[in-house]
Amino acid sequence: MYLIGYDIGSSSVKASLLDAGSGTVKATAQSPSTELEISAPKPGWAEQHPETWWQHLKIVTTELLNTPGISQEDISAVGISYQMHGLVIVDKDQNVLRPSIIWCDSRAVETGERAFNAIGPERCLSRLLNSPGNFTASKLKWVMENEPDIYSRIHKAMLPGEYIAMKMSGEITTTPSGLSEGIMWDFSKDGLADIVLDHYGISQDIIPEIVPTFSVQGELNAAAAAELGLAKGTKIAYRAGDQPNNAFSLNVLNPGEIAATAGTSGVVYGVSDAAAHDPQSRVNPFVHVNHSAETTRYGVLMCINGTGILNSWMKHTVTPDTVDYPEMNAEAAKITPGSDGLLVIPYGNGAERTLGNRDIGAQVSGLQLNIHKRSHLYRASQEGIAFAFNHGLGIMRDMGVQIETVRAGYANMFMSPLFREVFATVSGAVVELYNTDGSQGAARGAGLGSGVYTDAKDAFTGLDTVETIEPVQKLEQVYSETYDRWTAQLAKHI
Repeated sequence: MYLIGYDIGSSSVKASLLDAGSGTVKATAQSPSTELEISAPKPGWAEQHPETWWQHLKIVTTELLNTPGISQEDISAVGISYQMHGLVIVDKDQNVLRPSIIWCDSRAVETGERAFNAIGPERCLSRLLNSPGNFTASKLKWVMENEPDIYSRIHKAMLPGEYIAMKMSGEITTTPSGLSEGIMWDFSKDGLADIVLDHYGISQDIIPEIVPTFSVQGELNAAAAAELGLAKGTKIAYRAGDQPNNAFSLNVLNPGEIAATAGTSGVVYGVSDAAAHDPQSRVNPFVHVNHSAETTRYGVLMCINGTGILNSWMKHTVTPDTVDYPEMNAEAAKITPGSDGLLVIPYGNGAERTLGNRDIGAQVSGLQLNIHKRSHLYRASQEGIAFAFNHGLGIMRDMGVQIETVRAGYANMFMSPLFREVFATVSGAVVELYNTDGSQGAARGAGLGSGVYTDAKDAFTGLDTVETIEPVQKLEQVYSETYDRWTAQLAKHI
């Protein structure tokens, strides 16, 4: 018996074929091999046509089914992970009315800011835990105001993953987690946020039916089965946004557990049992995938734009072409912790939400021309990235999020032994690394939602720790002192 997990990103569509019994990955696929195109009809806009996602989903499904010994009857259920905060709108015949306004589109910023002030900051933060911001509800309001003819034909508004589920089953549904990422969930009543919908004048009729994240949300109809090569009736049993799903893929389900990624940007997603908010809205709480009225689980998402992009800049701008990342890591490790006084602040990839939406750029401080070498820059950069993570973790700690264990995929910055050491030591958290990704998490979610797995413990059979990194006690003082100097330098710019 096998499970398929799909990860619908803005760069590509990925898929994994998971052996449900052993929990091991039988095959993976990705399409396209290069990045998907993002259309920008105007500055600050970002759109993709949902049909493009479907076409690439068909390609990866074909690749998985070409695995020797696999037939369509072997697939028990499928799960879907997707790029968060996008907007897809369809008419009553389920025809897409316009390209999707995706996560990185900023056209609705002013719409959300006006709503935040009109509804009232305290009311928004206490009930929504967020500002309406540039999220899905605000994008829908933008369509209402700027494309009224299109808006008048809307039957349902949905997120990218909900569109894929619709294409598979012909049914349109949403989840509490999905509604929360669109800022359409009222945490005070555990239900639809009428304070946002009423303010925007959005009818609740265009909001899909709400179903549990882990459940049979539909079955492949005959048309979709024929297009995908899967069996009619295959269950669609899980759906979640990419960051909640990334946390799920790492078995991050309970308070004190944290998921982290450190690619071009960095994300920390921590689980809490309290519906708390940051008064400055520097992080975003959402309903986590395993939330219920009886066992409350909320995901607190902290994003840093400037993290791994600094290491990449060092590689491509400062470093000779013959030196690769492992060699950079080795050179950095030769330098004394604290980088002999050199400090690097990694922000330099746009406005940072954790800094109150300020764009302060990247900073190099304390450079001594007769002391510091290129290898000092390597080390200070990795230390600075770890410090930026810890600065964001401080916001989450102030909200009551416990930070005991941080789990991450063995990828990007977490492949650097030095970065892992600094991150664990300055944060005081144990870091656990896994070989997994979002499509694998979606496959496990499908198994849980369809009843193939009886519980979460069963679902994570085969998910093994690659490495565990403990804080280094003998280095705690030097990293603490360096972090204090780093935060003092940061304070000069915010």
